[in-house]
Amino acid sequence: MNDYSAAVAFPKPALSECDREPIHILGHIQQFGYLFAVSSDWIIAHVSANVEDCLGAGPHELIGAPLSGYFEPTVVDALRRQLRMLHGENTVGRLFGLSMRRHGDLYDFAVHVSGDFIIIEAEPAGTGARGEHGGQVHALIDRLAGAESVSDIAHMAARQVSALTGFDRVMVYRFDRDGSGEVIAETKREDLESFLTLRYPRTDIPEQARELYKRNLIRIISDVNEQPVPILPPAGPSGGRLDLSLSKLRAVSRIHIEYLQNMGVGASMSISILHDGELWGMFVGHHYSARILSFELRTAAELYGQLFSFVLAKKLNEEERLQDRKARALHDRLMSQIAEGDRLDSNFDAIADAFRSVIACDGIAISVDGRYQQIGLTPTKEEFRQLSRFLSTGAASRVYDTDRLPAVYPPAAEFQAPVAGILAIPVSRQPRDYIVCFRKEVAQTVTWAGNPEKAVSEDEQGVRLSPRKSFAKWQETVTGRSKVFTQAERRAAEQLRMTLLEVVLRLTDAAARESGKAAERQELLIAELNHRVRNILNLIRGLVAQSQSDEDTVASFSEKIGGRIHALARAHDQVTKEQWAPAPLSALIATEKEAYLGGKQSRVSFSGDDCYLKPNAFTALSLVIHELMTNSAKYGALSDSSGHVDIVGECLDGGTLKLTWREIGGPPVQAPTRRGFGTTIIERSVPFELGGTADIEFAVTGLKAVFTIPPQQLGGRAQTRQEAQQSVKTMARISGNVLILEDNMIIAMDAEDMLKDLGAARVFTAGNVTQALGIIEDQPLSFALLDVNLGAGTSEDAAQALTDRGVPFTFSTGYGDAHGLTDKFPDAGVLQKPIDEDALAKVVKTLVG
Repeated sequence: MNDYSAAVAFPKPALSECDREPIHILGHIQQFGYLFAVSSDWIIAHVSANVEDCLGAGPHELIGAPLSGYFEPTVVDALRRQLRMLHGENTVGRLFGLSMRRHGDLYDFAVHVSGDFIIIEAEPAGTGARGEHGGQVHALIDRLAGAESVSDIAHMAARQVSALTGFDRVMVYRFDRDGSGEVIAETKREDLESFLTLRYPRTDIPEQARELYKRNLIRIISDVNEQPVPILPPAGPSGGRLDLSLSKLRAVSRIHIEYLQNMGVGASMSISILHDGELWGMFVGHHYSARILSFELRTAAELYGQLFSFVLAKKLNEEERLQDRKARALHDRLMSQIAEGDRLDSNFDAIADAFRSVIACDGIAISVDGRYQQIGLTPTKEEFRQLSRFLSTGAASRVYDTDRLPAVYPPAAEFQAPVAGILAIPVSRQPRDYIVCFRKEVAQTVTWAGNPEKAVSEDEQGVRLSPRKSFAKWQETVTGRSKVFTQAERRAAEQLRMTLLEVVLRLTDAAARESGKAAERQELLIAELNHRVRNILNLIRGLVAQSQSDEDTVASFSEKIGGRIHALARAHDQVTKEQWAPAPLSALIATEKEAYLGGKQSRVSFSGDDCYLKPNAFTALSLVIHELMTNSAKYGALSDSSGHVDIVGECLDGGTLKLTWREIGGPPVQAPTRRGFGTTIIERSVPFELGGTADIEFAVTGLKAVFTIPPQQLGGRAQTRQEAQQSVKTMARISGNVLILEDNMIIAMDAEDMLKDLGAARVFTAGNVTQALGIIEDQPLSFALLDVNLGAGTSEDAAQALTDRGVPFTFSTGYGDAHGLTDKFPDAGVLQKPIDEDALAKVVKTLVG
């Protein structure tokens, strides 16, 4: 041995540094091999201190010399070929049975790239026949095909890895969600104590070690009692140490060596088990004396681990598919059992039975629209209400579970019922409604391999992570927790959530059918709206794709596509304002004028016949009018201060609408030299989408465009706004006294004026429910307008009092819903704020006559 082989003392890592210990750059290797780090031009930059044993030349002679001066040319060429074949950052090339020097001993080689260096590792070649271990691996893996469960293949695999490697003990170790692990399968020497079912704390494998296990799939420690061999020089000119993450010979942390020595282990091996790119578990081998596995055998063991990971993934996927089939059967059963009704919670018993058939629980509760039902061990209604607020702070539309509720939600410790675990399934978004499975607190006994808390100790250097001295079974009693919800149960909960969403849709459809002709129309309108939204999204996608070819810059493209999408949005607002009913052409033109022309609105006039356009026609024409307005403002009559645009509608015989756009007084017009997407919209939208015609004339005096819209795209002749308002007001009349319950004074005053215009003799206003109840008690009323949301509460009590007296009323809301009040008062209407006088008149006509 030479002066480089002196043992190196390791400092004790402190607890705060443990997860940051740079175990990939410790600067040492194990004694059974040799390491060379060469530059890109194959000059030796680092070597392990023991290289004289294999080359007859020491580190001082090798460092700075070309590798070809010491390795056989055929070996160097083979290493170069291996490097060229590497792909990916975690790949290692392998060569077996080559001599470094002519007529010398045979060695196995591993080669990979680390930063600026090529790392070459050599170790004495194995004595077995080449390739025999690879054949054994495939034969062993084939035997796993008959296993029926993950537990079965784990036990079979433990025996197979033991047979392949000869270790005294081989364990299959699986990680839990909290990072701790459990021995789920084991093969051992008969005289050894079993570790099966023992748990190991998360601190046994620091984070950086877990990351290395995902990159370097097999690790061996041949002799825990040997001194590691330093790499020389320890650092390069830049001061950095070699990154040995992929090294097959890398020495390990001193703290891990102590850990194994405390267990009486002489050599160890670990093979990573990956699933979906993450560390699912490991094969862990213990030998109770030193043991060196040849590189070829370790390569075969690594291959076994990779193939086992595939087998495991297949088995896990099979179990998931089985769970999916069970969930589908449960879905069908649930859908057939739930009677058509008006609320999800009215079928709570069937839902609870379905959940309890796949998710073990001690209680289950449902909260929908503030209504609470429960079975078994559950919190009170108020406790659940507060718990729901906590759950609502999490991600929307996700199943949430915990087995330690008091730890994450401390008020749970004071619940009337001793629940510690929950699995919460959201069944709506606004407000959040939940179905929650509860599990009671269970004083669990967990068996650890030694006291996990003893891993932390103090000495003269402070708090540090200390390898445990005892690995005898150590039992811990855990309180404040429930039985853990399994992955299968969480997956079943997610599938049941989807089923419940389908149930909600089904019940909504059933309620809509039962509400009569008006509700049936609403259902059709919703379906049509969904259809139109999909069409509009496809249209927008087409607009984006087609518009990009017309523009040279991002800014101009953004302006052009933004204008077209806003035109669609304005059209959508117009046709949905009246629940997807036909909308007047004049409204389309007025909206485009207001949105795009600003102060130039007076220079665009519309005259002649006004017609209602069906939604499809309204949307198509909105894009056409938008493009005409845009082009006119940029190049045509609206681009200067003198021009104007005349738009004329004319109803022809047979019901066809003729629409003429004529630009007058602008600059001279030149026909475009190429057809951009905007021109294509103008020329082709009406013929292609509506079955009409489009005639575009680029006259010098101004653009003229004539369109014909066939009668099937029209909804009849439209009244003027004055005619429509007069018609509604004539039909809708109120006599007698009216109540307005509204906590906003300005809104109340506007509503009062509208109701007086409709004939109300006297209007009483109330700012809260108490005032309203007094008016209802004292005054004869013929109609009432009730704001749903009144700060601290709703107008439900006032609505009930009016119902008891037979007084018709309608709700008003600015939140898009009536907080379930329409379910309780189905005869009442709902007006969206801001209240439109025409809409109010229609409601009065419907309720009062």
